Amino acid sequence: MDKQRMAEFAETVYRDMAGAMAIGIGYLGQKTGLFNALAAAGDVSQAQLASATGLQPRYVEEWLKGMTAAGWLEHDRETQKFSLPEEHAFLIASEGTDHFMGGLFLAGPALLSQAPKVARAFREGGGVAFSEYDDDWIEAMDLMNSGAYEHRLASYWIGQIPDISERLASGGRILDVGCGVGRVAAVLARAFPNAEIVGVDPDEVSIEQAKGNLNEEASERVTFLKGKIDDVSRGDGFDFVTLFDCLHDLTEPRETLAAIRERLRSDGVLMVMEPRAADRLEDNVNSLGTSYYGFSLFHCMTQSLAQGGPGLGTCMGPENTISLLREGGFSTVEQLPIKSQTNVFYAARP
Repeated sequence: MDKQRMAEFAETVYRDMAGAMAIGIGYLGQKTGLFNALAAAGDVSQAQLASATGLQPRYVEEWLKGMTAAGWLEHDRETQKFSLPEEHAFLIASEGTDHFMGGLFLAGPALLSQAPKVARAFREGGGVAFSEYDDDWIEAMDLMNSGAYEHRLASYWIGQIPDISERLASGGRILDVGCGVGRVAAVLARAFPNAEIVGVDPDEVSIEQAKGNLNEEASERVTFLKGKIDDVSRGDGFDFVTLFDCLHDLTEPRETLAAIRERLRSDGVLMVMEPRAADRLEDNVNSLGTSYYGFSLFHCMTQSLAQGGPGLGTCMGPENTISLLREGGFSTVEQLPIKSQTNVFYAARP
């Protein structure tokens, strides 16, 4: 046995445990507003922070120490004050921006809370249905994506499909499949005030939130439906369909794509966003790949298997994505030149 290798692996386990705990402590910072309070306060003592936030001093003390040990906060030994570096605040005290990472702090605990059920599925089959996840998971998905939708979707992402961008400017019909809490529809309603928009999602909680997130003006042009693609009437057909971060989740991916194809106009476009995972395992051996395999085991794959789906998983990769789109009836599939550390984008045409 290589004792050095054993020691290095032990350190890896301790490091990864520390990372998991840091995310959990980060959850507390996001839920209680402590990150925002630190960003606003600058250098602050634990007593000052507890007073400013109205939180219990002993909990605030331990939280500050835990975040300092993780390297997220700085601590001045002489003044005994804590601070959140500007560069860190840019990422974790910036909700609503396209660089906010706080959604991950809710995602970690929400996913890992399902570990006992996933372990049971290893032995018995099946999986964990979407309905078994709590509200933190719905909030996590919203926080992880809403800033990017707000700041990039209409101006940058759709801008990579010029004919669609121009068409929607004068009207058209848009369908968002797997709409969640409706952020995509809300952004597109503002960007394209002459367009008609339909959002569909099987989760009732998400659909109710989507309806609540709409302003009165947009509600006249936006419709949210609880259900699947088959519950959406084709009508005159759709000019543009979005399928964001959910193709790999689907119970019937090929059938869903075929149904989308049937609802598209002949010159319409389906835009797909998927996690930036490589086709080969060896190219996913990194922190992002590890995170995505975790997302897959604790949500994406298992919730598909729970419904009898194929369990494609978060890391199905570009080759499988393109193959699925072609099998669904799309003759032209293009990977769009959109810069993103976490996602890959496709435009598919009939």
